[in-house]
Amino acid sequence: MLRNALTFIRFSHTIFALPFALGAMFVAAHGIPSVKIFALIILSMVFARTAAMCFNRLADWEIDKRNPRTAGRHRLVPRKSAIALLFVSSAAFVATTFFINPLCYALAPVALAIVFFYSLTKRFTPFSHFFLGLALAVSPVGAWLAVTGSFAFAPLVLAAAVLFWVAGFDLIYATQDFDFDKKEGLHSLVVRLGIVKSLTLAQLLHLVMAALLVAFGIAAHLGPIYFTSLALVAAALIYEHRVARRLDLDAINRAFFASNAFVGLVFVTATFLASVKCGCR
Repeated sequence: MLRNALTFIRFSHTIFALPFALGAMFVAAHGIPSVKIFALIILSMVFARTAAMCFNRLADWEIDKRNPRTAGRHRLVPRKSAIALLFVSSAAFVATTFFINPLCYALAPVALAIVFFYSLTKRFTPFSHFFLGLALAVSPVGAWLAVTGSFAFAPLVLAAAVLFWVAGFDLIYATQDFDFDKKEGLHSLVVRLGIVKSLTLAQLLHLVMAALLVAFGIAAHLGPIYFTSLALVAAALIYEHRVARRLDLDAINRAFFASNAFVGLVFVTATFLASVKCGCR
């Protein structure tokens, strides 16, 4: 049952948003924060993402049944169990933010509204990829607020980088559903632009993301370790785009997970080392 539930919410994909939240946390704390804040940020991320994925699965329940790629999802967890998990994880997220600080607690419902809203966007706009990016972009800002209790320019730049990164890789991922989305009449940017133009747009989005990561390093006063690591990030993205150009769905799936997981790993490692070394002052 647990294994099915983890598969249902694609728990393995937590590694996409979590590194950027942790990176923001390290920079905000000038290193490692208290054990309490560290643990609460992890819990908040897990609960928020679980709630978001449950809402997404419930919103797309009937659509997923008709899509060959997702047809088995509804058999992993009963619908009533998914609804229960949605409410429990949402409540757990809000409760966790209560123990962080008043600002995070006050903004917790706003964060949930943003991550839930993404699941509805494909019904009225082809730009759902950008709303998914916005949903994940909440995480570094939330982690920064958890540490400092106030807004700053640097995490907003990082949030923008996450938005463009996610929108780009989600465009690549969406090429798998081109035929289905066209048949169902769903609002799809890939259907509107075509696969080739969509992949070109994804490249442009990742170029913007790379520029924003540089801007984040400047805004956060990070050192050579961080800026050198961006070469590895660029290499992973180039690999992902080269694989995407083959239009091999199995290869796209493998490259999607491996390259983006690598991007997150490099980012969180670099921000940790840079924060500890330079103090981010």
